[in-house]
Formats: sequence, structure tokens, C-alpha cells
Amino acid sequence: MEPEFKFEAELWRHDGPAAWFFLTLPVDLAEEIGDLTAGSGNAFGSVPVMAKIGEVSWKTSSFRDRKRSSYLLPVKAAIRKGAGVGDGDVVDCLLTLDLL
Repeated sequence: MEPEFKFEAELWRHDGPAAWFFLTLPVDLAEEIGDLTAGSGNAFGSVPVMAKIGEVSWKTSSFRDRKRSSYLLPVKAAIRKGAGVGDGDVVDCLLTLDLL
């Protein structure tokens, strides 16, 4: 069984020309994921994951953000709409690492 984590985080919009939205993983969770994936060699420090907010699940990658000492989980418009969440909402997320 792949490692699974539950966390709560605020959905935020990236300041830039594209409307990218993210969840920042809690630092302690990011450290644990970093330990579990050390040496995986994925591009840009990415970690393949299955994420779930409410009843909406999607496959994506979480990316290392050294500025925040964490990982960022991108949340596309279709996911936000399906889960009924928007900028500034605090959401519960279930994250499963796809280490295979």
C-alpha cells in the first residue's frame, strides 16, 4: 500500500500571469515525503500523487518549493469547481504517494 497522508491547507492563487492555484503541504509532511522519495530522481523534485478534496480525486504531481520549505500541490479549475472550493478556502486533502 502506498503512503497516504491527510492534511488541511489554504488554497491560494499564484501571483503571476497564469491563474495557478496551490495547496502548500505542512512542513512536517513535506519532510516525511522528502525522506520517502529521496533519490527518486524525478524532474524538478516532483512527486507523483493521487489527491482528493471532498469527493473529487485526481492524479498529479506535487513539486518541491524551497522558498516555503515544502511541496506545492496544484489544484486545477475543474478540481476546484467539482469540490466547490476557491481562493482562500481551507480544505481537507487526502494525498497518496504514487511511488511505483
